[in-house]
Amino acid sequence: MAIPKVMGTEIEYGITVKNDRDFDPISSCVLLVNSYREDSTAQILWDYDQENPLADARGFQVEGEKYTPNQQENIARNKTLANGARYYVDHAHPEYSCPEVTNARELVIHEKAGERIVEQSRRDANRVLPPGTQMLLYKNNSDRKGNSYGSHENYLMDRRTSFKQIVEHLMPFFVTRQVYSGAGKVGSENRGHPCDYQLSQRADFFETEVALDTMVKRPIINTRDEPHADREKYRRLHVIVGDANMSEFTIWLRNGVTALVLAMIEDGAIDRDVAMRDPVRSIKDVSHDASCRKEIEMASGGRRTAVQVQQEYLDMAHRYVTARDVSPEVKDLVAEWERVLLSLERDPMELRTEVDWVIKKALIESFMDRKSLDWGSPQVQLLDLQYHDLRPDKGLYYVLERQGRVRRIVTDEEIERAVHFPPEDTRAYFRGGCLRRYGAEVFGVNWDSISFGIGDDPIKRVLMAEPLKGSKRHVDDLFASSPTAADLVRNLRT
Repeated sequence: MAIPKVMGTEIEYGITVKNDRDFDPISSCVLLVNSYREDSTAQILWDYDQENPLADARGFQVEGEKYTPNQQENIARNKTLANGARYYVDHAHPEYSCPEVTNARELVIHEKAGERIVEQSRRDANRVLPPGTQMLLYKNNSDRKGNSYGSHENYLMDRRTSFKQIVEHLMPFFVTRQVYSGAGKVGSENRGHPCDYQLSQRADFFETEVALDTMVKRPIINTRDEPHADREKYRRLHVIVGDANMSEFTIWLRNGVTALVLAMIEDGAIDRDVAMRDPVRSIKDVSHDASCRKEIEMASGGRRTAVQVQQEYLDMAHRYVTARDVSPEVKDLVAEWERVLLSLERDPMELRTEVDWVIKKALIESFMDRKSLDWGSPQVQLLDLQYHDLRPDKGLYYVLERQGRVRRIVTDEEIERAVHFPPEDTRAYFRGGCLRRYGAEVFGVNWDSISFGIGDDPIKRVLMAEPLKGSKRHVDDLFASSPTAADLVRNLRT
């Protein structure tokens, strides 16, 4: 039986400083991250000892050196937050990694909380910038100068499921998922075939099918084998093929359907062959076809549209959920998936309030009609960028949201709570609770551990190898009986 699909996302944001001729992205990122202040978490290290980014899921270790910053740099580049998230500098981008959650709706809440945290730190950073300059942030995936940055998803999987099987069943799904998960983009990049508009911001940048790297020769399926949990029991599927989405509905559908398909793979419920002859070419072809009618060459010799491939997965999902006692949310997810695919087959513009690439396309086409512009206009490219602007008063997605022109999945109150508090049903609750209660004595944190520096005693590391343990149900009594970090460590030993 499939294990629960604990999940999370990591969003790298685009950053620039307007009117700064000497703009340095790294120092700007450091300023941004350090502008977000939580008194209880200010001096806590990120525990790099627990990381192994060179382990490959195909069963070997890639050559290279693991990056480990010194203590001062570590503190400057990393913030572990009381809501269970990590906010840090990743290369030349600020990145927000949301806490572990157990379902797609909760993921929407915490990813959206990340947008608010990043935007708050942007406003605070601007207060110390020179007059006339302004830091700007975008939840998108490319800078139109040939550089792409990631929106990554993570899913907990059973280690017993072979990686070869995962690749076989996921490749067609990932190539075609963009018909409802793409963020939309004007034009093409990375020597891509010219087009006016495409579904995905990332598709042009994928150059191979399977590999470990996330920045050079990007693969459709990433092989990083870093579970951040019990290695004997779990793997963490690190998904780099997705876009940075603004639409709550798109995020919900993207992560919910992906988690369901992964559960189906674990339970052996993928029994149809929808392999493609050339996935790397196909992912670009699908993205460049806003009609969703272009046919893909299949490995078997036939041809199918991306929507038809998704319908094959949907049919298998119908059989899967019918044979099991699934939650109402999963039933709703399958029904919405089916409705979206039917709309994409009829007329994608039916989804102009729900799916990011369609919302953006409708917005841009309306503007082009009013201004008599074409797709090559700089104003159109600017509109594309403004859709992803994090400023609530300037970002076009947020404008549409305030006007009630996009479908919402969660409430503002839920998002605001997630800015400050962790999910209650994963180990993120324990992590966040420790930071809130004992922050002054927390020495270092990783996803699967927390270390305490108590007085002159040696560092005490508490392992959290089970993502579903450390929930509110598990640890509220422990917290109540542990007024100090020393009490907590002692009580954990008994």
